[in-house]
Amino acid sequence: MSFKSVQHPLIKVEGVGKQYTIGHENVGGSLRERIHDTATAIFRPGTRKPKSETFWALQNINFDVHPGEVLGIIGRNGAGKSTLLKILSRITEPTTGRVTLRGRVASLLEVGTGFHPELTGRENIFLNGTILGMTRAEIHAKFDEIVSFAEVERFLDTPVKRYSSGMYVRLAFAVAAHLDPEILIVDEVLAVGDVAFQKKCLDRLQAIAGDEQRAVLLVSHNLNAVLQLCTKVLFLADGQLRASGDPADVVRGYFGSLKPTTPVTSLALLPRSGALHGAARLLSARLADAEKSSDWQIPFGHPISLEFRICVTRRLDELEIGLGLFHLQGFELCSSLSSWSHPLGPIEAGDYQLKISYPTLPLLPGTYRIGVGLRSERDLEDYLPEAFELEITESPLSARRKLSSVRGALAFEITATLQPIPETP
Repeated sequence: MSFKSVQHPLIKVEGVGKQYTIGHENVGGSLRERIHDTATAIFRPGTRKPKSETFWALQNINFDVHPGEVLGIIGRNGAGKSTLLKILSRITEPTTGRVTLRGRVASLLEVGTGFHPELTGRENIFLNGTILGMTRAEIHAKFDEIVSFAEVERFLDTPVKRYSSGMYVRLAFAVAAHLDPEILIVDEVLAVGDVAFQKKCLDRLQAIAGDEQRAVLLVSHNLNAVLQLCTKVLFLADGQLRASGDPADVVRGYFGSLKPTTPVTSLALLPRSGALHGAARLLSARLADAEKSSDWQIPFGHPISLEFRICVTRRLDELEIGLGLFHLQGFELCSSLSSWSHPLGPIEAGDYQLKISYPTLPLLPGTYRIGVGLRSERDLEDYLPEAFELEITESPLSARRKLSSVRGALAFEITATLQPIPETP
């Protein structure tokens, strides 16, 4: 029997559910609407809409996290991830079920939560440490490490309200990750900051995860980080636990839930990512030049064409669309920008159809995720990291090349020549 199997879990979640009440009272509205509602209530009792209804943000969630484990939680926006983290962080209580936490908990749900804007960086380090249950001596022992990680030495005695967003993020993560909690709960911290900072975060989380007396719970849309860090993953959808277990298997199932089922896929309500200006927005996508576009399938070796409907709300001097192709295991295969071949612009406000084509894209048969973004001269306007999925199917060409036995995701054609080497006299 392994050592971990006889240890008590640091986090134990049993039958947890969370119910909220959604109000429907029409405080505004026209006078005509209010008169109609009042008359309906008087003359047709029982037909008036209720003023409120209940909504289950989470239902019957069960899982354990043992010492030395890193649990990843994935799912689309609105799946219940943030609600679950708030319950685990004791910000809100569950409606049903029970949560057992063994050890000190540090939560980084929203970067900078618990910081006082009028206090300096130095004072906020001690404030946060105290909130987390650390003694002043313990905070002093970690103080230099926190400051070095955050790279805010010059501004340590400046009120944090004057910090840049990057400085704020670095200091908040440094405090939460260096005060040695038994349980560290992190929500989307890897989506902020520059690339160098994100790498530092990953390295620090790996160091914490390597300690067999601690546990990390990570929520992130960065599936590369989830696959790299996590020992187990949960997939939440509509407040319910849809899958749990091996990270690669759960991520693959999560991607499978993104596959379009109609010829035109609406993008308007899908979750966005990043700091967006919003002057150009992706509304829908469809697979062009396909016999059965509802299946979103392309035979191997065929060119791929996609049509997007976009809305532009102001004049833009230039616009480019970028696409990223991701393997079902989470890693990015390639990226492409329309500006490499054909710059677009200037563009006036209005609705447009934007068509892009891959003349040759030797993807092996399988399912792939597509991320799409729009960028203007002002920087990123819109970005959907999980727009939809595309399936590459077998074709006579793939059968002839026996690609079913080939490993990887890409099969580039190469040219080989063979020439004899003259004998040396």
